Amino acid sequence: MEYGPAPEDPKDALVWLDQHERRFGHFINGEWQQPVEGIFFETTNPATGEKIAEVAEGSAADIDAAVKAARNALPEWQSLTPHARARHLYAMARAIQRQSRRLAVLETIDNGKPIRESRDIDIPLVARHFYHHAGWAQLLETEFPGYSACGVVGQIIPWNFPLLMLAWKIAPAIATGNTVVLKPAEFTPLTALAFAEICQEIGLPAGVVNIVTGDGSTGEALVKHPDIDKIAFTGSTEVGRAIRGATAKSHKRLSLELGGKSPFVVFEDADLDSAVEGLVDGIWLNQGQVCCAGSRLLMQESIADTLMEKIRDRMNTLRVGSPLDKAIDIGAIVAPVQLQRIRRLVDQGIADGASCWQPQIEMPSQGLYFPPTLLSNVHPASVVAQQEIFGPVLAAMTFRTPSEAVELANNTVYGLAACVWSESINVSLQVAAQIKAGVVWVNCTNMFDAACGFGGYRESGYGREGGREGLLEYLEPSWFKRAPQLSVTERKPEVSTEEHRRDPAIDRTVKLYIGGKQARPDSGYSFEVRDQRGELLGEAPLGNRKDIRNAVEAARKGAGWAKTTAHNRAQVLYYMAENLSLRQEEISRRLAAMVGEAQASREVRTSIERIFSYGAWADKYDGAVHNPPSRTIAIAMNEPIGTVGIICPSDSPLLGLLSLLLPVLAVGNTAIVVPSETYPLIVGDLYQVFDTSDLPDGAVNIVTGYSAQLLKTIAEHDDVDAIWCFSDEASAAAAKAFSVGNLKQVFTNEGRAINWFDAKQGEGRWYLQHATQVKNIWVPYGE
Repeated sequence: MEYGPAPEDPKDALVWLDQHERRFGHFINGEWQQPVEGIFFETTNPATGEKIAEVAEGSAADIDAAVKAARNALPEWQSLTPHARARHLYAMARAIQRQSRRLAVLETIDNGKPIRESRDIDIPLVARHFYHHAGWAQLLETEFPGYSACGVVGQIIPWNFPLLMLAWKIAPAIATGNTVVLKPAEFTPLTALAFAEICQEIGLPAGVVNIVTGDGSTGEALVKHPDIDKIAFTGSTEVGRAIRGATAKSHKRLSLELGGKSPFVVFEDADLDSAVEGLVDGIWLNQGQVCCAGSRLLMQESIADTLMEKIRDRMNTLRVGSPLDKAIDIGAIVAPVQLQRIRRLVDQGIADGASCWQPQIEMPSQGLYFPPTLLSNVHPASVVAQQEIFGPVLAAMTFRTPSEAVELANNTVYGLAACVWSESINVSLQVAAQIKAGVVWVNCTNMFDAACGFGGYRESGYGREGGREGLLEYLEPSWFKRAPQLSVTERKPEVSTEEHRRDPAIDRTVKLYIGGKQARPDSGYSFEVRDQRGELLGEAPLGNRKDIRNAVEAARKGAGWAKTTAHNRAQVLYYMAENLSLRQEEISRRLAAMVGEAQASREVRTSIERIFSYGAWADKYDGAVHNPPSRTIAIAMNEPIGTVGIICPSDSPLLGLLSLLLPVLAVGNTAIVVPSETYPLIVGDLYQVFDTSDLPDGAVNIVTGYSAQLLKTIAEHDDVDAIWCFSDEASAAAAKAFSVGNLKQVFTNEGRAINWFDAKQGEGRWYLQHATQVKNIWVPYGE
């Protein structure tokens, strides 16, 4: 069938632009404001190269004005009842629906994506997010007791889904009581400005939402502003890494949704025709300018030839042309710099040995276009198999067995999304569970919903958008917000003369604990441990870089701990409590030499209770099953992060260590623990507890030494997936700064004092949430 042109009428969008004289300032404190420096830049239509409008270039002064407006609006916004905030979000959803056609056309003109996608995918999802989060605003106090908003949130969004990314960020932020300063992408600012007008129309209080346009320097000013409480960023991994470094010395919370190189795995029993249609959506949606695009095709060898033929046939039917034509499939690339990047990477892939095939289809004579491209015979190490191209380019490879498919799928620094195609639900779910990605679609692709979290593993970032987990990115425990900063000199309990006489100094030398065995330090040195009176208690090994390396290797080998059942992990933790209680008096006596008799007795007693608590949580910290408005279910699974480095607090040598280690173990992670530098000898007693409790080798590895030195080594290690640092403020900043390399997740006390004896502060869901990452597996059902 031949398709004739079916152009969308852009009249309403053009009238709106003309009403604003095609010149836009910033939206600050509920009003349109001219840029302080008076600079504007052009935004152009990528399909024609024509100028659309002039937009303000934001400066540090503009950002400062927006942040002040957001800060001033915060008390009033938070004083509203949940129902009042919910009504504002509901009004936004209704306004978006009323203006949906104009918004879709404006998005297509500014971005270059086909109008069918803007009209049928983007804008309905935008409305859905505001509807959904209106409900969360209503239920916030009952569903998240004890949590409060972060405060003023800075948000930076990309150009591939301009209005949808705005909705993903603004809806949960304001639903939870935050105020917002948002910077849209330089290439695509227009729908964000249209949304600002909607905020005015519905009577949103001034300053709750502020929008400042500009380039990267504007975003940098937002990231570095000292009065921002949280940064939420979606964009490239390179920029995300820079933001992580820039915020390391601050207390800003950070969530990052970054790049991807998603695998599209097709097994020999798959419905190949359906898989091909899924592939069209997976890699050619929005010209492949999608962070979760299925850009790596992994085909089982037996069906590779057949599948490739079907793909080429389907590519011959794709239509490239004017994005406002409702009959086209592929629109324009957003900007010349992006088009040049696509060409450069394809040329490099061919130079690496890939075969390039492109359909002989008609291409527009003007505008920024790139034909749908199939690269075959791609080596897994090739640049086109490893780097995000962000264009309509598919790299194809083969595999033989499911285990090889998983290995190839995980052969990337990214971990955002994946697709698995098989008629066997057993194969599908087994492979989906093993792929390191935040979202896995089974026999479908690019399914999104406000009720289901979206976000990545590894260098695809951390944090989630959408769902319950997405709301938690904009909330934190109220007690933690109020917690005081630790003093520079930590509190050291007094030891009475009578206590000291009763428990004289004991000359003890402990060893490291690596891979289930006690080990001498590589350095061959130890350091003295003294009590509060300066008398020698014993010596502890002085661990170094090599000891950390050995501990990480042992932790990786112990990853089978994650595959044990939650019931079995619970049993091991209960055994630990049992074995610690058997030695309660002995351990209390030794600990008393450091912290005093009263605290020592309380630490051991509370430690036993804490182990029991996490034994209870181990088989009860469940995921969820979401029912999005499509013929699918989304299984939200709480998965362990992997290998976690833990820097323990000094003031509670036993309880502080266990309070951090136990949630990590309960959900299946392995750990490298650096105990209290003040009193590391307590670990000598823990070795025997671990050994007699059936804890697998490598699940827990302990390296004593100088915390600052070992922190740097752990934070920089690329095989460590997360670092928990509960020490002083300088250590928290160092943990963030040193771990930029692989963007590992960081959880710190921000230098704040935590009462480990208080169960509300020292245990529970807050720790378990940081010990897990949510994977959403989408499964279609029905006829």
